[in-house]
Amino acid sequence: MTAEELRSLIVAGLPCDHCTLEGDGRHWYATIVSAAFQGKRPIQRHQMVYATLGARMHTDEVHALSMKTLTPQEWSADGQAA
Repeated sequence: MTAEELRSLIVAGLPCDHCTLEGDGRHWYATIVSAAFQGKRPIQRHQMVYATLGARMHTDEVHALSMKTLTPQEWSADGQAA
C-alpha cells in the first residue's frame, strides 16, 4: 500500500483538515487533524482512524500505524497550522 492509498482511505472515512503519512509501505506514521476528534480521548481518536481502514489492519495490508491525532485547535496551538 502506498502513502497516498492509505491517506485516501483515512480521508474518505474521516473528515480531515490535515492528513500526512510517512512510512516504508508497512510501517506508517500519520499526523491527522480532524474536528471529529473534539472531546475524544486519544484511544477513541485512534479507534476512529482504525475504523476507516477496516480489515486492512487485520490482513496485514497495514502492518503498523502510529498516529498523532489532533483537533484543529490543538494543531493551531502546536504551531503547525498554516
